[in-house]
Amino acid sequence: MDKFIYKKSAGITALSASITDFTYKKHSHKEYAIGVTLRGIQQYNLDGSLQLSYQNGVMLFNPEQAHDGMAHDKTGLDYVMLYIEPQLLLEATQKKDIVRFSTPIVYDNRLEQRILSLSNAILSEKDEALCSELFLSLTDCLIQTNFSTKYKKDNALIRKAKEMLHTNLENIPKLDEISIEFNLSKFQFIRLFKAHTGISPYQYFLNCKIEHAKQIIEKNRDIHSAVAECGFVDLTHLNKHFKSVYGTTAFEYMSHLN
Repeated sequence: MDKFIYKKSAGITALSASITDFTYKKHSHKEYAIGVTLRGIQQYNLDGSLQLSYQNGVMLFNPEQAHDGMAHDKTGLDYVMLYIEPQLLLEATQKKDIVRFSTPIVYDNRLEQRILSLSNAILSEKDEALCSELFLSLTDCLIQTNFSTKYKKDNALIRKAKEMLHTNLENIPKLDEISIEFNLSKFQFIRLFKAHTGISPYQYFLNCKIEHAKQIIEKNRDIHSAVAECGFVDLTHLNKHFKSVYGTTAFEYMSHLN
């Protein structure tokens, strides 16, 4: 049986997941996602290549790095994941520039234990002060381990296109209007956007809606305002898309945070 439990503390969201049949649709997160495969094999496509994380594998996802995800076989999969805002990681590491992980999966016992300690503390609702200390210990370990490469910013066109897609989450983007802005055909724009981000403009737009809905739920504990503010048809519409990215409905996600 597929099971997803989310908890949040010290600005970090922790996920404990067990999946057999569930498959994540291709999506990305604004946060860093750092996790450990506890049992089974995690299979996902990342930057055009197939990745397999075996037991004890540490998975490192950069912000807005498109990926899917599933269990590799019928024996299923257990794993934990931490979602960390880029600004929070910068504050903890005292670095000026955003770093990007160059290696998607590593096998490092020290780093694994830091991730497990923090995720266990958040999931078992330990004091926020302890979670902050464990987070700092994790970031120290990340700095000392050379997994990062220099951050490359989006080119100006892609950055502006993302801003335009973010601007009005209530309405489906008019690709003809956006592509004219860049003096491209609609199909040239779609191809260029997908080449830079790994997902189509519409997938990116939908992803932004789901992320924004999640933020509203975390802040207001109100599912219906998330439906209205993000332009979903109704709660069923939100739940369908929310579950494809987070493995759980919006209501279940909110109940975990209480």
